[in-house]
Amino acid sequence: MPELDAIIHQPARLQIMAALTHLGPRDQVDFSFLKARLALTDGNLGAHLLTLEEAGYIAVAKTFVSRKPRTFIAATAAGRRAFAGHVAALNAILKPPGRA
Repeated sequence: MPELDAIIHQPARLQIMAALTHLGPRDQVDFSFLKARLALTDGNLGAHLLTLEEAGYIAVAKTFVSRKPRTFIAATAAGRRAFAGHVAALNAILKPPGRA
């Protein structure tokens, strides 16, 4: 049976990875979008993004748009693989006994 990913398993990080992996491989979202979409505070979202970034699951790019700082986030290839593995583990757990 596949193993759950301890980094992704936390509910907020699971939601972040789900949102990011639904994007195309080269697409990204900004911090404000994730904050509003997931109803997290700046500090809470920032802490979870740091954990995911340190694991290599996301890439964070900071830039300026019209002289305002903006942070963009995207899932990495490693993050997409980890998320797919985590989903597979969840599906294996949820599959009724005796069904292939």
